[in-house]
Amino acid sequence: MMGEMMEMPELDAEGYLTDPSDWNETLAAELARQENIQLSDDHWDVIRFMREYYEEHQVIPDARFAIKHLAERLGKESRNKIFELFPYGYVKQACKIAGMRRPRAWSTG
Repeated sequence: MMGEMMEMPELDAEGYLTDPSDWNETLAAELARQENIQLSDDHWDVIRFMREYYEEHQVIPDARFAIKHLAERLGKESRNKIFELFPYGYVKQACKIAGMRRPRAWSTG
C-alpha cells in the first residue's frame, strides 16, 4: 500500500539529488525504498558518516573511507559489510540515498 507520495526535491536523470542540501532523513528513507533497501542502524551509520564527511570536506567520501568507518565500529571482518548494505554498489546506492550528487569520474561501484 502506497502512503502519500512525498514531495521530492530535484533529482537528476539517474535519481541523484542535484543539490545535496535538499537532503533529509525522510528523503533518504524514500530513496532507499526505491532501491528496495530497508534502512537498518548500519545503513544509517554509513549514511550519517557520509553526510558529516561531505559537510566537512564538500566532497563525497570515497568508498574506502566508509568501509574503514564501518570496520572501526564493527571490526575488521566487516570489510564487505558495505556491499551487503548496498548490494548494487556504494556509488549507485549509498551515494544516492545519502543525497550526494552523482559522482562524475568514478567507475567503481
